[in-house]
Amino acid sequence: MRFLSKLDRRTVMRGGFSFGALSLLTGCDLTDNEPVQRVLWNMSFWNDRVQSWLFSANRLAPTYPESAVDRVFRYNAFYPEEQAPRLDPASYRLELSGSVGNKRPWTIERLYQLPQASQITRHVCVEGWSRIGKWSGCPLRIFLERVEADLTAKYVGFICADGYYTSIDMPTALHPQTIMAFTFADQVLPRKFGYPMKIRIPTKLGFKNPKFVVALSVTNNYPGGFWEDYGYNWFSGS
Repeated sequence: MRFLSKLDRRTVMRGGFSFGALSLLTGCDLTDNEPVQRVLWNMSFWNDRVQSWLFSANRLAPTYPESAVDRVFRYNAFYPEEQAPRLDPASYRLELSGSVGNKRPWTIERLYQLPQASQITRHVCVEGWSRIGKWSGCPLRIFLERVEADLTAKYVGFICADGYYTSIDMPTALHPQTIMAFTFADQVLPRKFGYPMKIRIPTKLGFKNPKFVVALSVTNNYPGGFWEDYGYNWFSGS
């Protein structure tokens, strides 16, 4: 993808505490020191394992009253807002693959007919800012059960219309607050926030909440992620 060549790896590394902290301690240029790179990746994998062990389906992200909602919600992506994808509701299909019993693609109309729940939660960005917003949509667990996904598989991966991709562990996918968001602030999800559907995961940092989702997979093979493949911590619980 053409935007990848424009990324400064050292800038991306700012997203991981372990990476930045160790660079200060060693004084190394992490992009040129392969032994240090290996240490950093091992630290990141260790962080993932610890966070997975601490994660609990019974531990919920804080929720807030309507009065706490930020009426001006910040746009954030690796491209300007005017370049956000324009997906045609008539032709949109959510494609399914991997360990899924029923791989029939889903139209927007079918998705909107799923049971839905609302949440007012805080979106926490790795860049250091946060906003409280209201999202509504189908709990991902209900959808995965509906399509006969293997709930014992390790990962759920997402591919987006803008070239973004990411993945989460199955326990996070089944968490009661993880939803397929179709609305924001009681309105159809705006284009800039991922129309027609984004995955809202309040227990994780913002970059783990993919927008413009066009494909979902269930797998035991590690799918990686856009920023994760550049060094961000994969689990990234908030």
